[in-house]
Amino acid sequence: MCCFFVTVAYLCNYLSLCKISFYFPGVFGESVSVMEGDSVTLNTDVTEILEDDNILWKFGAEKALIAEISREKQIFFTYDNVPDGIFRDRLKLENQTGSLTIKNITSEHAVLYELQISGAKLTSKTFSVSVYARLPVTNITRDCSSSSSSSSSSSGSSYCSLLCSVANVGHVTLSWYKGNSLLSSISVSDLSISLSLPLEVEYQDKNTYSCVLNNPISNQTTHLNITELCHTCAGMEVMILMCICWSYLCLFNSIQVYLYSTFHDTNHCKATLQKIKFLQYLVVAYQW
Repeated sequence: MCCFFVTVAYLCNYLSLCKISFYFPGVFGESVSVMEGDSVTLNTDVTEILEDDNILWKFGAEKALIAEISREKQIFFTYDNVPDGIFRDRLKLENQTGSLTIKNITSEHAVLYELQISGAKLTSKTFSVSVYARLPVTNITRDCSSSSSSSSSSSGSSYCSLLCSVANVGHVTLSWYKGNSLLSSISVSDLSISLSLPLEVEYQDKNTYSCVLNNPISNQTTHLNITELCHTCAGMEVMILMCICWSYLCLFNSIQVYLYSTFHDTNHCKATLQKIKFLQYLVVAYQW
């Protein structure tokens, strides 16, 4: 054991005298989220590029070179044509720091990026970039054909059934809120899928309800107007009833014209006409 410590002390003294040191390059990871169509800047975290620094920006699993800086060799390039030209007119290098900006970003650019800096010290840094689509506006509707649209509880309260829907979305959560309290939610990770979330409220409910669609970086809120939506079905029923009544009135008028032209001044015709007029009165009274 004594020999071991002597050996270690000797080696340490030797390394110190020879000024030998070991350096392990720093490896860092960073997650970046951005909205589709926006710009994102991947920072080198250096204040200034040194004369002997070499900076490489690489893209994807294949680590395709998309940007390069070498002050010593006077290289300051972005390679827009690789891979498959998806970075054409989108890349910009910052002169002083070497940070990389991607403009008008799309889902094609949502991969892993690697930064390599070599010179006085070695640094390697990765960026995991996530790109989210812009959120559409949610649509709140009432299904008048639903049996629960006018359901009643044991207390006699009438309820209105509603549906919040959105189409062609991915990596989002759809939720109903009562004020600031979450009532229900549904999430999806697939692309281009339609979501719907039901809600039942009382006709006389005075609380504030909202349907919220969100992803990790943005949200879209649609507020519920109970007065407007929960009386839509009743209004439609009245309109349908009025149409039916007017149809009957038109039919009765046609029958009158036919009877007058066929059985004019006959007792049978007069009796039939009296019955038709009575039915007309009933239809008008029921309509109003």
